[in-house]
Amino acid sequence: MSEHEKHEFKIIVNSREKTWESKEITFDQVVSLAFDPVPTGNDLVFVITWRRGEGNKQGTLSEGESVDVKNGMIFDVTATNKS
Repeated sequence: MSEHEKHEFKIIVNSREKTWESKEITFDQVVSLAFDPVPTGNDLVFVITWRRGEGNKQGTLSEGESVDVKNGMIFDVTATNKS
């Protein structure tokens, strides 16, 4: 990555401010920022919602997906058991 492509974003993950240095963030990266250590289990499912994205958009992030990051973006991550 060249110097002019480097960014530093302040994002909120589960009510905690985090610094992110890429224009894009993946599902797995958000989960890693939300939980330390990341919980594991066969029936565990993560649900990610986000808001304050580009154009004040909001949405959900599914496994295998990514989203463009914006300063002040908020991510809420929950871990639930499949039922």
